[in-house]
Amino acid sequence: MKHGSKTAEDGDLDLATRAAWLSYIGGYTQGDIATRLGVSRAKAHRLIAQAQEQGLVKVFIEGVPSECIACEERLVRSFGLRNCIVAPAMGDARTGDGMFASVGAAAARFLHRTLVGLAPGALVGVGKGRSLAAAISRMPLLRRPDLRFVSVSGSLTRKLSANPFDVVQRLVERSGGEGYFLPVPYLAASGAEKQVLLAQKSVQDMLALARRAEFFVIGIGTLGQDAHIRQVGMVSEAEWDELRGLGAVGDIMGSFIDLAGSPVDSPVNDHALGLRIDELRGRRVIAVVGGTDKAKAVLGALRTGIITDLVVAEAEARWIAARLGDDRLPLQEVGT
Repeated sequence: MKHGSKTAEDGDLDLATRAAWLSYIGGYTQGDIATRLGVSRAKAHRLIAQAQEQGLVKVFIEGVPSECIACEERLVRSFGLRNCIVAPAMGDARTGDGMFASVGAAAARFLHRTLVGLAPGALVGVGKGRSLAAAISRMPLLRRPDLRFVSVSGSLTRKLSANPFDVVQRLVERSGGEGYFLPVPYLAASGAEKQVLLAQKSVQDMLALARRAEFFVIGIGTLGQDAHIRQVGMVSEAEWDELRGLGAVGDIMGSFIDLAGSPVDSPVNDHALGLRIDELRGRRVIAVVGGTDKAKAVLGALRTGIITDLVVAEAEARWIAARLGDDRLPLQEVGT
């Protein structure tokens, strides 16, 4: 694998490998494969032929990609996803930086292809997070000045400093489009502060715009020890302890959920300054998730039913695939 110098030929070879898996292992038709890969039917046919010509099709397919694609298929079928991309683990080191790089590279290609195909003037709701930032930093230029990007959650920390992983501006730079920011903290310090902030017309206008988006790209936060919201003080230590004690495993736009995908009963869940989970239901929602210790957060997010497309690290995908259908495991016994 050539890092940092991937060619168009390399990209077609990757697509041919996926097309072969979908055809020979998944049993998909060429029309289904074209939809899954975002290509024409003619190209899907050529990719399958290319896989045969290059000897990629055997009785079985060897290597890490086969394990990733097997996980993809399991997650797609279990959660009704349109697409699932499992980013291969990079070597033996299970480091956050390595997983952000791997997921970022996988998501960059998928997001680029998806954004290029959006209708003229499309409005895209955008979350935040290290994985999304890694993806956008690796994404080629779009040349889509007609696209509009709007934050679906607050763009600031409680100290009113900029969130380093807010990605609206990065998408604007990549596409030449227009960006709209929500100039409030990700989480208010109290219910009273939230009401004051929501009373501002500029905030109301941005939230109304975000609700009109037909397409969303979001991150999923974790309540692991290295969680960004904890590191930058978006929640206090007392709130952190309470959330974990209530069984919270993940964070979607400031809403903290348990392993079943339900919001936990905490006052912190009334402090989010952004769209609520249910407001994304029925829309297309791409979740990009990297880093360490996020398997429970991803599983909880999938169980909310709002995720339609997922880009996730291999370790998290394998953990989820291994536990699908077994809801009897107590929370404390399903750690990563």
